[in-house]
Amino acid sequence: MAWLLVVVAGFLETGFAICLKLSHGFTRLWPTIAFAVFAVSSFGLLTLALRKLDVGPAYAVWTGIGAAGTAIYGMVFLGEIASTLKIVSITLVVAGVIGLQLSSPAQ
Repeated sequence: MAWLLVVVAGFLETGFAICLKLSHGFTRLWPTIAFAVFAVSSFGLLTLALRKLDVGPAYAVWTGIGAAGTAIYGMVFLGEIASTLKIVSITLVVAGVIGLQLSSPAQ
């Protein structure tokens, strides 16, 4: 259950990163509110998960999911350039996230 919280928190991290961009420096109300909701929710779930998990792997998985999700979203929906190197790098991040999760004791 703790790992599920980390995964959901990672997706929420993607949400807050995207809303941060869409807020244009906190000058747009709704993206700013969405950023705050996603950020508090993400940190809250990560905090709950850290009651049961080691901080190193959990934090790495959380940031990895957030980074990969944000990069993919940017390429698919925000018109960011999708290069071969970028896609390979995202794949390596995802592989690292999976490896860290699998190397940790079951929770």
